[in-house]
Amino acid sequence: MNFVDKVHIFIKAGDGGDGCSSFHREKYVNRGGPDGGDGGTGGGVWFVADDNTDTLLDFRFSKHFRAERGENGKPRMQTGRNGEDVRISVPVGTRVRDVDTGRIIADVSRSGYEKCVLKGGRGGRGNARFATPTKQAPKYAQPGQKLKEYEVELELLTVADVGLVGLPNVGKSTILSVVTSARPKIANYHFTTLTPNLGVVKRYDTSFVLADIPGLIEGAADGAGLGRSFLRHIERTRMLVHVIDISGSEDRDPIEDYYTIRSELYDYSPALHALPQFIAANKMDIPGAEENLKRLEDELREEDIPIFPVSAAAVSGFEELIDAIVKKLPELPKTKAFEEEELIQEPQYERGFEIEKDGDVFVVTGGSVDYILDTTNAEDEVSMRRFQQLLVKEGIVKALREKGAAEGSTVRLGEWEFDFVE
Repeated sequence: MNFVDKVHIFIKAGDGGDGCSSFHREKYVNRGGPDGGDGGTGGGVWFVADDNTDTLLDFRFSKHFRAERGENGKPRMQTGRNGEDVRISVPVGTRVRDVDTGRIIADVSRSGYEKCVLKGGRGGRGNARFATPTKQAPKYAQPGQKLKEYEVELELLTVADVGLVGLPNVGKSTILSVVTSARPKIANYHFTTLTPNLGVVKRYDTSFVLADIPGLIEGAADGAGLGRSFLRHIERTRMLVHVIDISGSEDRDPIEDYYTIRSELYDYSPALHALPQFIAANKMDIPGAEENLKRLEDELREEDIPIFPVSAAAVSGFEELIDAIVKKLPELPKTKAFEEEELIQEPQYERGFEIEKDGDVFVVTGGSVDYILDTTNAEDEVSMRRFQQLLVKEGIVKALREKGAAEGSTVRLGEWEFDFVE
């Protein structure tokens, strides 16, 4: 099967380039001042609509999408080049969800859609930025911002105006082939249709997109028979046509069939259950259909649901059904688009730390420690003062005292060891 409608991928914006630490070097110029340039901004991550594909198959083989890192700053106040964006092309109808939070961060619901979901990391400032009247030759340059990688789920939801729903083998695919130029696989056994099929219905000066959703069975909303995967594809539809085998040719009661599908729609989503609905009473050419049609009409008389007797085999009754759909669609909201939320970007470092003892040495580890070490230049006085301030700000000094560290105790952060000073 070449149709894939759900995959997980990993996305990451480009880290910012590091600021440059350098000093002006020129003949006849003694002790030139700091001239390190800023690092470039990292590239962003975009999702864009691709009208030329209708499957997520390619993402089975390509899972990681990382934008380019910003270039480091250069001497002579040269700013590093910004990183290139990464643009991820997905079929129209794709919904992008952050796995950790469940937020929908992009809903590619229309042709021409594009959205930046992750912005690139900030470039670090060069040492020229840190010069002051009292500190005229700073060696410290700021590292670029490092960003976290995210796992996202891509879900493809068929974009159609009208969805055909019903139990297996009731004739949905045949109806689609009769009223459109689509040619779905058709055979006389259950679950012939394993993927949604789309066709365009043209009537007079208007047209609409019709989707044949694979047959549902009882328990579909709970996952039976891949039901949830199938039901996903009618979430965007504006109305439903419920196809029923009115002849009862497989020893099923058409009325029970109707309530089975209605129950599954409600269990999956009350919003789906509430969509406007027509009933196509199919297989009217088979003996016994007339009696069952009368029973169904009597059963649903109070519900005011239009019932259209049709026969896909005899190609009859469809003009009335299509005319009713064409009349109904202008009254309905446009194709559903889901509300998007912003993905809250986080740095690569997760704040926090732990303290353990290795003999007489207090060993401090964790994301906060990694951040402090990565952004500290041991050769620069300003940077080392910042280092001490961050130890206090992050609560590391207080936690060391509580663990028993005293004047002269040895503390280890990464590869650095130093004496604890009160």
